[in-house]
Parts: sequence; structure tokens; C-alpha cells
Amino acid sequence: MPNSLQPKTRILLLLLLGTAWQAHAQATNTPYPTMAPPEQYLMDRNAEIALARSAAPDSIAHDAEVLVMTRHGYETAVKGTNGFVCLVERGWTAPIDDSNFWNPKLRGPLCLNPAAVRTYLPHTIKKTDWILAGQSKAQMFDHLKIALDKKEIPPLEPGAMSYMLSKDGFLGDGNGHWHPHLMFFVPFAEAKTWGANLPGSPVFAGPAPEDQLTIFFVPVAKWSDGTADTPHEH
Repeated sequence: MPNSLQPKTRILLLLLLGTAWQAHAQATNTPYPTMAPPEQYLMDRNAEIALARSAAPDSIAHDAEVLVMTRHGYETAVKGTNGFVCLVERGWTAPIDDSNFWNPKLRGPLCLNPAAVRTYLPHTIKKTDWILAGQSKAQMFDHLKIALDKKEIPPLEPGAMSYMLSKDGFLGDGNGHWHPHLMFFVPFAEAKTWGANLPGSPVFAGPAPEDQLTIFFVPVAKWSDGTADTPHEH
């Protein structure tokens, strides 16, 4: 920096450079700092139905209700008869600090069993309604806490679980479609109560404090179409 610059000018330049560096670092560490245009989270209706159904074997998905996301929230695209509901979640169902929270490419197909339909699905429905209504991440989680505390969203039922066996899902940058797995939704629980996250254990645990629950992940050997998982692809 030229010595001819006045001290105040040098200080101002240093402040500007520091601010620019911080902004660059933040953008690098947070590739999706804000919500993309809503249209980027939408899908072709038929493609979304097919993707949602791919979350479970046809013996389950064929007779399940299927939801699709519209500009104003989820709506029923196919009526079901077996009590299961299949849908495709977006990134805002992740924890508040997840780097893929606003990732418009994220597509998480899952088929929920009846217990999860009654007590987990309302989390996804409410979050999506609030986000698409223009609420910020912080506002959405504030409303979720109020809804949970007031029992406007019912407490989790025992046995609430879902299938996530789709080869075509995209669970975020660095994850891809991960592995075919089952998810079990339980009130706050320590990982060790399931033997999760221990060396050699096939069970993984992920806390979701904003949702007041813990999710246990159990990888399985095959995708919904019956083909074997190939770990080397992940």
C-alpha cells in the first residue's frame, strides 16, 4: 500500500478489504446462504410422484398416498389405501445449521408409515407452509417451537418410521443418494440407547433438536427396485 495514502484512507481500505474477505469466506463456507427462487424447489408433477414412490418397495408405495409440493405447500396427488404417505422433502427439513438447508437441488424421497404420517409428517407440512409463505429460517424454527410446545403438532408415536430406498434421491452435496436406509423417529434419545454411532454398529443417530426428536438411520442392503447397494459409489 503506497505510503502517500493518508492514515484515515489506509484504515478505510483495510476495513473494506477485511469486510470483503469475510464475505468471501462466508460464501465459501456456506454455499447456499439464502433461499433460492421458489421455482427452483419445484418439480414436474409426474416426476415428483414417481420419485416419491421410489422411496419404498412397490408393495408399499403402490397403495400409498402421494404428496407433491406446489408453490403453496404440499397437496395430495394420489389417494392411498394402506395408510402410508410418500413424498419428496426439500432441504428445509434439515437441522438449522445444515449446509444444504437452502440447497435447491436437494430431493429426499421417503415413504412414512401410519404412525409417522400422524406425528412426523406435520413437521414437514408446517415447515414447508411457513417457508413458502416467505418466513426466514429463524422465523420458521420459532413457529415450529411454538407449535410443538402447544401440542399443535402431536408428539411422536412409538414405531414412527420411514423408508428411504430411492436410488434417484439427492440428499445434498457430498451425500448424493447415500445408502438405502430406514429412519426411525423417536423423542430425544441418546445414540447409545440404540448402540448407534459406535464402531462396527450399523445404526447411525442424528439429533434434530429443533424438531425435539432424534432420528436413527439403519442402512439396508437393497434399493426399492431390488438392486443391491454398492458402497463404493458413495
